[in-house]
Amino acid sequence: MIVGPGITMGRAATMPLKYVEIKDTDLVTSKLVGVDLYNKQNENIGEISDVVIGGGKSVIGIVASVGGFLGIGNSYVVMDPASIALANDNGTWKAYVDTTKDDLTKAPKFDYDKLKK
Repeated sequence: MIVGPGITMGRAATMPLKYVEIKDTDLVTSKLVGVDLYNKQNENIGEISDVVIGGGKSVIGIVASVGGFLGIGNSYVVMDPASIALANDNGTWKAYVDTTKDDLTKAPKFDYDKLKK
């Protein structure tokens, strides 16, 4: 099935291989996953745990791990990427959102087990 510009969903590529040049201002997901999430009060309220690519075209969501302690009891929420600001703080990437830890833990939950395999 061809989805359009972006990743093709299927077992065969529909166009010749192209290469992309990455700029210093680009961010790869391996650097984004694990970034701590902060609110306006600079309180750590979660961590980025995944990136959602909609229809193989573009990033449509950022999954954050919230609550829990040492990875136990965590829950996940999916945030609109436009609602997140990223900053490099002396060599450490940080993500900022306009919410509280309490509101984030009350947000609609995302369940990985409900994704199609």
